[in-house]
Amino acid sequence: MSEGRASDRNDPGSRRWVLWATLVLLVVALLVVLVFLAREYEEAREQQALEQEAAAMVSDMRNALLRNVQTLQSLNSVAPTADSWGAPAAEMLAQHRELVRLEWRDNAQRLVSHRDTPFLIDVFGYLDRTRAVADVKLACDNAQRQSGPAYSASYFWPMRDGLGMELMEMCMPVVRSGVPNGFLVATYSLPGMLAEFPKADELRNRGLSFNDADGTRLALHRMVPGTRRTQSANAVLELPGHTLILQLQSPRLVGGLFPNVLTAVVSALSLALLAVLALLARDTRLRQRAELGVADALAFRKAMENSLVTGLRARDMTGRITYVNPAFCEMVGLGAEQLIGTGLPAPWWPPELVDEYQQRQLVRLAGQTLPREGYESVFQRSDGTRFPVLIIEAPLIDAMGHQTGFMSAILDLTEQRRVEELNRTSQERLQATARLATVGEMASLLSHELNQPLAAIASYASGAMNLLEQPSGTLPQADLSQAMKRISEQAERAGRVIKSVADFVRRREQVRESVSPQALIDAIQPLLVLQAKKQGIQLQIAVAPGCPAVHCDRTMVEQVLLNLARNGMQAMPQGDPALAQGLRMLRIAVQQTRFHSGLRPGGDQHKEWITFEVSDRGLGLSSEVQEKLFTPFFTTRAEGMGLGLSLCRTVIEQHGGALTHEPNQPRGTVFRFTLPRAA
Repeated sequence: MSEGRASDRNDPGSRRWVLWATLVLLVVALLVVLVFLAREYEEAREQQALEQEAAAMVSDMRNALLRNVQTLQSLNSVAPTADSWGAPAAEMLAQHRELVRLEWRDNAQRLVSHRDTPFLIDVFGYLDRTRAVADVKLACDNAQRQSGPAYSASYFWPMRDGLGMELMEMCMPVVRSGVPNGFLVATYSLPGMLAEFPKADELRNRGLSFNDADGTRLALHRMVPGTRRTQSANAVLELPGHTLILQLQSPRLVGGLFPNVLTAVVSALSLALLAVLALLARDTRLRQRAELGVADALAFRKAMENSLVTGLRARDMTGRITYVNPAFCEMVGLGAEQLIGTGLPAPWWPPELVDEYQQRQLVRLAGQTLPREGYESVFQRSDGTRFPVLIIEAPLIDAMGHQTGFMSAILDLTEQRRVEELNRTSQERLQATARLATVGEMASLLSHELNQPLAAIASYASGAMNLLEQPSGTLPQADLSQAMKRISEQAERAGRVIKSVADFVRRREQVRESVSPQALIDAIQPLLVLQAKKQGIQLQIAVAPGCPAVHCDRTMVEQVLLNLARNGMQAMPQGDPALAQGLRMLRIAVQQTRFHSGLRPGGDQHKEWITFEVSDRGLGLSSEVQEKLFTPFFTTRAEGMGLGLSLCRTVIEQHGGALTHEPNQPRGTVFRFTLPRAA
């Protein structure tokens, strides 16, 4: 016997049976656990869905009460007197079954007028309404403090034949033309609220009730039919002055255990489990490979982002920061942990620009087209310093093609602004140098021209002294007066010459103003007359009648005119052309021009411009000189600096115009530039 039992235990078939039995028991146990977990999961889902529906019902009730408040606010506007108030109040009670009474009370909470619901007969017939005055007063006092609707605690109101219902008062101040006009009291029936506010399909086979905070049932609309197990969910209805708990009950949908599990199902599930394990192992290996690839890609992207000097910032559709790179953190002086999750207003906005930036962000978040060239702004670091930036934004699109936010590239323009300021300063210095060089070249002419009035002054003064030395009785008053007058005229002449040079050389702020073309020419005419007389050149000035004023920087435009005129005179050296030919002439002409379409030199289409022309009768410009004419420091004169024409073109282009040149007939060159007409 013992040997038979030992042989049975050592039989391979028995061992296999034990293994299969163990495997089956494990699978059955696994299925039981799965059934239990599935049951708990379904119950949890049902409970969650029920709680969501209860919360939705509370939200609907709150919205319905708010709509009632809005309707009640218009009641006294439509019916301002007690006689006219009754009809619209009765109409509202007919439309809202949850209301059982409407009252209009004065500022002392005395009853002015009232209406009762037509759906409940003699609600306040069993007990007098004054029993509820305390609740009404409490609600109205709260409403007066809050300047808005307030609710009283619910109370039970007995009726005839042992009936009754739970009521709640809502009081709302009435204001007409900014003056308090009493209170509007609405009495709500809690059963009526349960019956009217929820939708009918939401209450199918479900129970609904109002409970107090301690669990006491205040009002019941419907109970769950049958004796099945039920689930319940509570939601809080918070009202100004009172809180109710809405309880929603529903029968459980999950039944008992699953039907009997057959051996074939167990075997199939076991094989499926093994197959799933094999697939899981394979997917795990694939996932590890994918994770390694993703980690490498993230490391590469992180290295790229950390090496950028451009700030990167990502925001969601609400304007909340979701990502920043180190360059952006360094710009604003805040760490990534301080920036991630922050919304509007942004911590790097200057306080005085918050409103402007808020409006700009609302426009961008509204889906407006973003400028591809970006826009400039001003940021503030954590230490309070400001710096200019250029922001380029683009939408963030996910794998499904939906926009999830905005990605911004931020460039710090501090260094660029510094370089621009250095360039501007250098340009101003070059302009000042050009003016000084011009005056230096004219110094010899001025000294020669000033000798004439000074010599005349000395001569007249000597003559006056001779007259004064004559005997007192024979002093010629007329001659002495004439001599003094000539001295004054020559002194004024010398002063005008010196003042014209001083005004030109003196550095002034570049303020654009409305100046007539004749005034621009008059300012430099004394200087031009000196050089023209010395070289035997005839100076012609032709300003078109009625030519309007120009909008310009007066000093810089005068320098342009002076440089062009002096260049024209220098293009006609002594004897070329000969004086007898009548060609030694420098002409300055001004006229109004209206450019169209692509013919305009700059600015808006069809804008009116004033054209200045300076023409000489020199030898003209060769093709080699024309190519380098406006190149800085290029000159054909040994004493020149080569900055005059370059600065002239810069000044004219800054005014929106253009400086051009062309051959003059029969010889010479015409320089022409345009300035905008003054508004």
